[in-house]
Amino acid sequence: MHPSKWLLVLLVTLCAAPAQAEETRQYTFSWSFVPEGELAPRGGTTTGADLTLMETPGAAWTALKAPGLTQQERDRRAILAMAGPWRASFDFIETAGFVAGYTPARPYRSWGTEYVYVVEDTPDFVSLQHVLVMFMKGEDGSVRGPMVVKHWRQDWAWEATDFHEFQGDGHWTRTRLDPDAVTGGWVQTVWQVDDSPRYASFGRWRHDANVSRWEGSETLRPLPRREFSVRDDYDALRAVNRHIITPTGWVHEEANEKLVLGNAPRVLAREAGLNRYERITNHDFSAGDAYWARTGDFWGVVREFWNDIWARNDAFVFEASAGGPPLFMKLFGYAEALDADAPFDEAAARAFVADTLAAHVTADQPVIAPTVQ
Repeated sequence: MHPSKWLLVLLVTLCAAPAQAEETRQYTFSWSFVPEGELAPRGGTTTGADLTLMETPGAAWTALKAPGLTQQERDRRAILAMAGPWRASFDFIETAGFVAGYTPARPYRSWGTEYVYVVEDTPDFVSLQHVLVMFMKGEDGSVRGPMVVKHWRQDWAWEATDFHEFQGDGHWTRTRLDPDAVTGGWVQTVWQVDDSPRYASFGRWRHDANVSRWEGSETLRPLPRREFSVRDDYDALRAVNRHIITPTGWVHEEANEKLVLGNAPRVLAREAGLNRYERITNHDFSAGDAYWARTGDFWGVVREFWNDIWARNDAFVFEASAGGPPLFMKLFGYAEALDADAPFDEAAARAFVADTLAAHVTADQPVIAPTVQ
């Protein structure tokens, strides 16, 4: 199936209303005085194929905890510990509302199996590409799949002195950091499935005896995919991210505020997010390996063009749809042909990416986001 169609299938699956049997499930710290069942989580309703979780620390954890490493090298190994085969779970719940009469939204939960590939690894820069490879189990026990979809990417730059921040309504502007203030830290930049920007922030790793963690600076970001298809009452997230490495996986925590921008900026609600990545040992990721081998050069061209936009423009506007099909469908369509063994023509790919991104990205004068107290 066309990867973009797989993504649409996954979005429908992961964002669908829970099955009837799930409707009375509540979260541990859900809203106690809301009638039972009204805040049952929305999200995925599918069941995955059987998995085996790794129960003992692996090579990545051993490497991370080796004695005598420099700070930078230990940080790099913590980042690389997020690579590999994972069962991922995604949980989000609003914890407070800040407008009169606010009604909390239903919590969200979904899951996935994904492989995180190391795209680039140098002392000063690490790039990790997530690729979903999912098998679904039917009620009769039959398994269908694999469904392969290029997912998000995270880049880590040592002591970087600038990044771009979302300002609302598709606008992005460069944030410059004091070179003296970034010593010993990393800028993490997260990119969406089409390699368009999601968010970036600066932070430092902290390593204790049995845990390593990184916390980023507060940053604005567009609505997440789990929200923009079902919500129109807020415009952006103001968020703080934390990545925590464990002996057999890692955890991604989010502290999100849902902002209304425009003429009367305000905070609508606060949300907690918890994404767990548990290392697995018996999942067949060969379809993901094959997809990345056949399409990796093309996605490398896409990354190059985005990096050029990032470098050349202090401000730009990105429109995901721009009056036509969304960017991800155009790029996934091109990658589909390569996944079907079409030969890769770098010149043709570069021309296609240049024309495609030109329809979605325009230069812009700097925009300062409204201050939300």
